[in-house]
Amino acid sequence: MKINFKPEGVCTQEMNFEIEDGIVKSVEFVRGCHGNGQGVGALAVGRKVEDVIAAIKGITCKDRPTSCPDQMAIALEKYLQQ
Repeated sequence: MKINFKPEGVCTQEMNFEIEDGIVKSVEFVRGCHGNGQGVGALAVGRKVEDVIAAIKGITCKDRPTSCPDQMAIALEKYLQQ
């Protein structure tokens, strides 16, 4: 399943995921910090959605109440609620 998510409160403007049988197959962050997007994506690929959420939910960036990883966790939670 392909997922497109528009995050809020972060530099990244769009996140695209592919999930198959509950496993993250690919991650793409559009704009924002290229290294952060690549790093978080690389760590998520091949892992169960629930494990990724547990690892990154609640991470903040600077003085913001959220971050790109936190927004990714929110997107993945929405996927699980479908």
